[in-house]
Amino acid sequence: MKHARLKLLSFFLSFLVLLAVSSSAQQEPEVRHPFPLPAGLESAVEFWKKIFSEYGLAQLVYFDPLDPAKIYEVVDVGEESRSNQYINSERARIAAAHGVNIERVKAQRGVKERTAAGLKRSGRYIAQIQQIFRDRGLPPELSYLPVVESSYDIYARSSAGALGIWQFMRKTGAEYMRVTSTVDERRDPIESSRAAASYLQQAYEKLGSWPLAITSYNFGQAGMARAVATVESNDLVNLIRSYDHPYFGFAPKQFYAEFLAAVELGSNYQKYFPGLELDAAAPIDEKELTARTSIASLVNSTGLNRQTLLAWNPALSASTTVVPAGYRVKLPRDRNSEPLIDVAEVPQVVHHRVKRGDTLLQIARRYGASLQNILQANDLRKAHLIRVGTTLVIPKF
Repeated sequence: MKHARLKLLSFFLSFLVLLAVSSSAQQEPEVRHPFPLPAGLESAVEFWKKIFSEYGLAQLVYFDPLDPAKIYEVVDVGEESRSNQYINSERARIAAAHGVNIERVKAQRGVKERTAAGLKRSGRYIAQIQQIFRDRGLPPELSYLPVVESSYDIYARSSAGALGIWQFMRKTGAEYMRVTSTVDERRDPIESSRAAASYLQQAYEKLGSWPLAITSYNFGQAGMARAVATVESNDLVNLIRSYDHPYFGFAPKQFYAEFLAAVELGSNYQKYFPGLELDAAAPIDEKELTARTSIASLVNSTGLNRQTLLAWNPALSASTTVVPAGYRVKLPRDRNSEPLIDVAEVPQVVHHRVKRGDTLLQIARRYGASLQNILQANDLRKAHLIRVGTTLVIPKF
């Protein structure tokens, strides 16, 4: 009888334990990562984590582009640029040493220092960027995509003309925000993040998965849709292996893996960069303009001088005199906060009326100005497009 009671008590206790475990499982469901790691991309993600956090700017990493886990050599070359002739010579040497075709050897410079500097810089505004994504019902980890694109450098400009932390091209950017010669919101980390959220939300709804939507940030939504239709698969790894298109090369194929590496580093930056402290946040208040407003009026109403106002509003160029209705003026919540850009780096402007015989290069030299800044300030694509009688805005630092 006593043995039967003990057996019954043991059964009852076991039942309570199972009940507690079941209840706990119901109360705390498993949290799934919003961005899947497709089978076959594991080695690529690990490779990019090393490029972002282990190898520095002075190192060239030679690896197999079809199997990034296979690193042939890491060569210290200094931070200065190396010519294509030098790199191709090294590729040929390494290919011969390993008995592979030269196409199976690719070079990649490490970016450890740039990544650390970018994450540090992100502290200024990443909390607000993440809130933008949350407000749209999107994963806040999307805020780490600029690790890949620009290292959160507001001034970042690619050779193709992509601008700002999200590296929007002019044409694509204009679909989601203001992009003119006087108001270019690609330079504003807050406005460009709203644009990025709109783009990524649209891409996700159109393409149906985050691997495809994020890859489209490099390859375009239409490009990804064509790839899916051609291969008859929406599996990214399958597309990488099977889709043959001259523009679907190494960069778009690796983009999602780079992003996953960036999410890991950004979410755990102290693990990968011990001792790194993010810059202090610069909380921003915004005032949406209901009518066109002059810069002079904004200076008077905000109490900020012109340079400080522009430093908080990097979307406005030095030549801006009137700000359009609907623009959100960025104002510091704490007047002692450092602006988004250095006040000393806000250019002053002069005006130059083009005379017969003038060239843009001569004008730039005369004023000690940057040719690229003059082109951008005047919405010119090429230097030879200036006309006699035109008044140019010349930004000077």
